[in-house]
Amino acid sequence: MRDRLIFAGQLGFTLLVAAFLVVPVVLSISAGVTVNYFRGIQSGVTLQWVVQVWNLYAGEIGLSFLIAFATLAVTLVVGVPAAYGLHVKGGRLSRVIEEIITLPLAIPGLAIALALLLTYGGFGGFRQSWLFILTGHVVFTMPFMVRSVMAVFASVDIKTLDEGAASLGASPRARFCNVIVPNAMPGILAGSLMVVTLSLGEFNLTWMLHTPLTKTLPVGLADSYASMRLEVASAYTLIFFIMIVPLLVAMQMFAEKGEKK
Repeated sequence: MRDRLIFAGQLGFTLLVAAFLVVPVVLSISAGVTVNYFRGIQSGVTLQWVVQVWNLYAGEIGLSFLIAFATLAVTLVVGVPAAYGLHVKGGRLSRVIEEIITLPLAIPGLAIALALLLTYGGFGGFRQSWLFILTGHVVFTMPFMVRSVMAVFASVDIKTLDEGAASLGASPRARFCNVIVPNAMPGILAGSLMVVTLSLGEFNLTWMLHTPLTKTLPVGLADSYASMRLEVASAYTLIFFIMIVPLLVAMQMFAEKGEKK
């Protein structure tokens, strides 16, 4: 009887916390499909706000995904070999480099953006391109890829596997592609999930780096809440969830399948 009461209490508390977090999201999204938010659902249901947002911000949505996947590509190409090199070399220098790579985690996004603006803001073409935002996202997300992959390397005797493949005559490239990467796949998948999630949702850094022609989803969402009626802003939130949640679920499922293998 006591265990049942404890379980019921824990379940009730969990449901209460879940409701506290979920109900505001549901109310925010529902406002985007009502004719008039202040009159509530009785005013009628419509998709006009969703269509209006899509017509206004389709470019921002596409740019967000372009930057997110470009960020993922760069962090994979740079981060995985960097994690492997740092793990294999070891020593004090490797630890120092690892700390430098991890440093953006301790620095506010606004500070990183300001540093990039001061350093590269004078290059007009680069400053006005989405590649400028991409640079900021790579700096911000790289630690998550490197740390995720290094955590896997720490749990696997990767040096022995590498040396074994080398003794069989495998070239460095073959060893990296056929031995290192497959063994690092759980960390790569976990890092990829983090990188895409953070890139799509990053606001502070992107807000400082964007221009009127390089707005992303979070920046457009903030602008819509600040300058438009609530129904339009809520419709933007609805589109944000429709675009992002299935992507994150698919990536999570892919990561779980990769770990099982």
